[in-house]
Amino acid sequence: MKLAFSTLGVPGLPLPDVLRLAAEHGYHGVELRAHPEEPVHPGLGRDERAQVAAEFKAAGVEPLGLAGYVRVAAPGDDEPVLADIRALLDLARDLGAPFVRVFPGADLVGQPPEEADAVAARRLGVAAELAADAGVRILLETHDSHRTGADAIRILGPVGHRHVGALWDVMHTWLGGEQPSETYAALSPHLGYVQVKDIASADDTAPLPLGAGVLPVAEVVEVLSRHGWDGWLCWEYEKRWYESAAPLPELLGAGRDHLARLLNDSA
Repeated sequence: MKLAFSTLGVPGLPLPDVLRLAAEHGYHGVELRAHPEEPVHPGLGRDERAQVAAEFKAAGVEPLGLAGYVRVAAPGDDEPVLADIRALLDLARDLGAPFVRVFPGADLVGQPPEEADAVAARRLGVAAELAADAGVRILLETHDSHRTGADAIRILGPVGHRHVGALWDVMHTWLGGEQPSETYAALSPHLGYVQVKDIASADDTAPLPLGAGVLPVAEVVEVLSRHGWDGWLCWEYEKRWYESAAPLPELLGAGRDHLARLLNDSA
């Protein structure tokens, strides 16, 4: 498996510094938080995109994907949602990134579950053709209204397109009460990559160094290894939302070593 980390852990850090951290600490790729407050976002012009792609290539680091904030099950018109997905796909294509992340984002109070599922599947079905044209894959993250694999498959199953898949966030499936073996069974036909992290408890989700908390990262790696899965593990350290958390750069080396040990132990 290849290792990456998300720029959610180094908010606002210039891309050359992000790529230097990745190269120095042995990470193969970087997941880019695609938000206007970050250096890389859909508002970049053609020359700026070319520069970003060149910087990745020069550093020997891969752009894993764009972590967008589109909510595909949210109430409202389809077109604004599809326009935002299209913008992310265009940026991913220009950077050479294989994946774009979207959220479910259903209104759990105002939307019946079956309606939210249908809305998301309809939009992703349309967006799948745009993704195919761009050579990019859209990944629905296990998150918010659809935090388990069982939840996500209610959307992904009806879509049934190889350019739409799943992003497994291990914190959300754990919070949803789903075992790693259950999540893998649900998502394996659709799995794009896996976000790993660690937290102290269900009531304290501030980011911790990998291995310092309660999340079943070792079990997730073991399940993936047992089934011969050879995709990406991406450390999503949520520093942007927890300013008091320890700085990610000083944790990257130990985090990479921890994941390497888990991979070795599960081999």
